[in-house]
Amino acid sequence: MAIAPLLAATTAFIQRAPRMLIGAHWVEAADGQTMPLRNPATGEQLCLVPRATVDDVDRAVLAARQAFDDSPWTRTRPRERQNLLWKLADLMQRDAELLAQLECLNNGKSAAVAQAMDVQLSIDFLRYMAGWATKIEGTSVEVSLPLMPDDQFHSFIRREALGVVGAIVAWNFPLLLACWKLGPALATGCTLVLKPADETPLSALKLAELVQEAGYPDGVFNVVTGTGITAGSALTHNPLVDKLTFTGSTAVGKEIGKIAMGSMTRVTLELGGKSPTIVMADADLGSAAAGAASAIFFNQGQVCCAGSRLYVQRKHFDNVVADIAGIANAMKLGNGLDASVEMGPLISARQQERVYRYIEMGRDSGATIACGGEQFGPGYFVKPTVIVDVDQKHSLVQEEIFGPVLVAIPFDDEADALRMANDSPYGLGASIWSNDLAAVHRMIPKIKSGSVWVNCHSALDPALPFGGYKMSGLGREMGHAAIEHYTELKSVLIKL
Repeated sequence: MAIAPLLAATTAFIQRAPRMLIGAHWVEAADGQTMPLRNPATGEQLCLVPRATVDDVDRAVLAARQAFDDSPWTRTRPRERQNLLWKLADLMQRDAELLAQLECLNNGKSAAVAQAMDVQLSIDFLRYMAGWATKIEGTSVEVSLPLMPDDQFHSFIRREALGVVGAIVAWNFPLLLACWKLGPALATGCTLVLKPADETPLSALKLAELVQEAGYPDGVFNVVTGTGITAGSALTHNPLVDKLTFTGSTAVGKEIGKIAMGSMTRVTLELGGKSPTIVMADADLGSAAAGAASAIFFNQGQVCCAGSRLYVQRKHFDNVVADIAGIANAMKLGNGLDASVEMGPLISARQQERVYRYIEMGRDSGATIACGGEQFGPGYFVKPTVIVDVDQKHSLVQEEIFGPVLVAIPFDDEADALRMANDSPYGLGASIWSNDLAAVHRMIPKIKSGSVWVNCHSALDPALPFGGYKMSGLGREMGHAAIEHYTELKSVLIKL
C-alpha cells in the first residue's frame, strides 16, 4: 500500500491546540472539554477538538447577530460580497491538497478523489454563488387599490438578507456541505454559525481560517464543534437564529423542523434518500452496470442520493447484476491516502456495525448475497455488497442503509419500474438508463424525486437545485433557489 506522505501543513493543523472560531477569537470550549476524532482507516485517535457547551453556541450566535445588525458587514455592497467569495475560493484552491488530506483523515474517503471532487466542487460552487451576489433583484409593481382611486402610488418588492443562519451539516461530505450553506448565506449578506458533524469538523475549522484570511469581518462566520445533542440542539433552539439549514438524517431533520415551526424560524432540510437506478432493456448495459456500481459504491455508499435500489428489466437482470458484482469484487479497499484505493472505510465503528446489521438482516430473511457481505479491520471497512432475492417491502429496500449495499430487483415493464421506484418514503434522486428518448420523457414526470439523471447518477452542478420530495426534505440547495431560501421579500407601498 503506497500511503502518500502528509503535508507539513496538514500535520501542523492536526497537532494544533483544540480551538473553534467564535467572533474574532479561536477559543476552547467554555468548560475546557474536548472530544476525540478518529481516523476511520485505522480506528486510531487523530486529534482533539472542543466539545462546545450551550454557552459557547449562544456566544457564537450573538457574534453572528451583532455582525448582521451592526458591523461593517451590514454596509458591504454586492460587488464586495462577490469579491470576498472569489477570494475565499482562491484560497481554497491554493490549499486544495491540504483540505483534501483533512477530509481523508477525518472522513476516510480517498484524498485524491476528495481533491478532484469535494474540494473542487466546493470551489466551483462558491464562485457560482459569488455571481449571484450582484444579481439579487427586487421588482416594481403597478398597484390598483380600487378604494383609493384618486391617489398615486409607487410600489416595489425588495429581497433582503434573512439574517443569522444556523447551519448543521452531515459527515459524508463535510467541506462541500459547509460550502453549500456558506455560499448563499454570504452572497446574500447573512451571517452564519456552522455546527459541523460530531465526527468530521476538521475541514470546517480550516475553512474558518480561510474565511478570516479572505478578509470577512469578525462574527460573519463562526464554527462551533461538539455533539449534536448539546451544540446542535442549542443552535436549533436559539431565538436569535433567523434560519436553520440542516443536512443529515430524516429523523433528526424532522425534529429540527418541529422546533423551527414553534418559533417560525425559516428552515431548509436536505435529508435522506433511497434512490432508484432503473435500467431499461434498450440501455447500453455495460455503461449501465458501471454507472450503477458508481452510484452506490462512490464515497463508500455514504451519499444521500446513492443509487441504493437497482431495478433492471427482467431479461437482462442476471447479466447486469453479475457485471456489477464483478466490478465490486475487483475494487481495492484501503486507506484513502493511497491513490490506488477505490473505496475507503465507513465513517465510524457505529456506522460499520449498522451497515453490517442490514446485511445480516438480508441473510436471515433468505436474501442472496451476490457479492461482498463482509466487514473487516483495522478501521471501519465493509466490502461492496450486492443483494438479490429481496421483496420490495423489505427493510433493505425501504430504509436508508447509508453504506456500500445495493439491493437489486427485476421488473417486467415501464409501469412496473415506475411503481417500484416510487414505492419509497424518500424522493431525493433517481436515474434512468435508456436510449429510448420517448420512454425517458414519459418516465421523468412520473418519478417522484427532486433530481432525475439519465444515463448518469449523482451528477451535481451548482446551477441545478438539489433537494427532495417526501421524506427527503424541504427546500433546495444550489442554483437560484438557494438565494431565495436565504432572503425575505418585503413589499413597499408609497403614497405619492
